[in-house]
Amino acid sequence: MHNTVEPSMLQITRDGLKRVLPNSQAIALAIIVLVISLLIYCLADLLTPVFASIVLAYLLDGLVAKARRWRVPRLPAVYLVFAGFMTCLGFFLFVLLPMITEQAIQLVQRFPAIFQKLQIEVLRLPELYPKFFSESGIQGVVMAVQQELLTYVQDVLSLSAASVVGLVSAIIYLFLVPMMVFFILKDKQVLLDWFVQFMPRDRHLTKRVWIEVDMQLGNYVRGKFAEILVLWFASFVTFSAMDLNYAMLLSVLMGLSVIIPYVGATLVTFPVVAVAYVQWGLDGDQFTYIMIAYAIIQAIDGVVLVPLLFSEAVNLHPIAIIIAILLFGGLWGFWGVFFAIPLATVVKALLSAWPRLGDVVKKAV
Repeated sequence: MHNTVEPSMLQITRDGLKRVLPNSQAIALAIIVLVISLLIYCLADLLTPVFASIVLAYLLDGLVAKARRWRVPRLPAVYLVFAGFMTCLGFFLFVLLPMITEQAIQLVQRFPAIFQKLQIEVLRLPELYPKFFSESGIQGVVMAVQQELLTYVQDVLSLSAASVVGLVSAIIYLFLVPMMVFFILKDKQVLLDWFVQFMPRDRHLTKRVWIEVDMQLGNYVRGKFAEILVLWFASFVTFSAMDLNYAMLLSVLMGLSVIIPYVGATLVTFPVVAVAYVQWGLDGDQFTYIMIAYAIIQAIDGVVLVPLLFSEAVNLHPIAIIIAILLFGGLWGFWGVFFAIPLATVVKALLSAWPRLGDVVKKAV
């Protein structure tokens, strides 16, 4: 019996290796993924404007496709969509950005007062809850936080010397990125044809992976952008109606928090709670109302908005998302965190399309 089973298992293993290793399509796909990953890893800092342009063009191409479905020729559709993009960019640069910057400066200037008020409340904990908090332990925590804040301020001041270089770079990017977005939209097919000529002829597996990735990424990017806008607008209206300080700044943080799933929503809670606490204190009803409104916004985002926008988009387990954030964030920093879910989608598509040993087992049986 042993002699009969062993050859069949060896045969299955041999067939599985033959199915994957000599498969020219699998090898071509592996080489393409490896080369693109190395280019991104080695040239991430240099190609940041290119990555940003590709993401924006990808987002706007969906609007161009919708205009095409309304029988608008592609070139006029590109001009129309790009004009709308430049209008939104101008509104952000000349209306929203000055408001956000002004409120951020005001908030930073109030940091000492905010910290002092929080410190007073924290030092009261040993009196209110002597069984849970000791005075020496609380003082140690306060000293540690003070030291961290001092280090942070020193780091910010040390970066001020490079602010001129950063400003020049930002101005250059403001010209380069819209220009590249326009040409990527306008000459999309030309660029794709140029890129395809470097691909192997036998690329059915790569094409299948790209179709899935293209569909998933398109849904994800457009859905995420819509989620950011809706959450920002809803937060701004709510915070302004309830007269919360720094409403624009906090609502922008609320919108951007959805870029990093789970982690972003947790991090943005601290500034909202801190600003509301300093403005009204824990005893005021207004603080409670703000917390209830904030919880309702987060609940609507998770229960209604996300399923509505991403019903056909990325379907990843929360554990997979957290692992992707840690892995790609460790490799590529901020951009790795920003693109963690799209990159995880690519990995999922590769694993789904890759030849499986189970197919060989079924044939052998």
